Amino acid sequence: MSKIKFGSPEWVKALENELNTSQAYEDAAKTWEGDFYFVVDPEGAVTQPIYLYMDLWHGKCRESFVVADKSAKTPAFVMSGQYSKWKKVVMAQLDPIQALMTGQLKLKGNMVMVMKNVKAAQEIVRACTRIDTEFEM
Repeated sequence: MSKIKFGSPEWVKALENELNTSQAYEDAAKTWEGDFYFVVDPEGAVTQPIYLYMDLWHGKCRESFVVADKSAKTPAFVMSGQYSKWKKVVMAQLDPIQALMTGQLKLKGNMVMVMKNVKAAQEIVRACTRIDTEFEM
């Protein structure tokens, strides 16, 4: 199986598939309600922001895609950070909650809800690590 380029439509679909087949994610996120933009800020070889949209609802991903124009959706949560930070998160070298607390990633939305669902965030990262990902830099 060939590597999937991080931030591509194929990558976000692979993540959706990983989440929807993960019992651990379903259990951890059973009370989660809220869609997300995961925003990859330009850095190095990445010259334009990448907007990954994911509709996460009660332990399933109902929809996911790359958005060309950020005004396409108005998600409940927006998590953003530089490409290199996302790379570390996807490779399980950086915990996303720790990254938020240290300002390496930024979050707009209900932080209390996020903090109540730390296990769900960790399961999303575990799902990311199961994707054979290719990075730009």
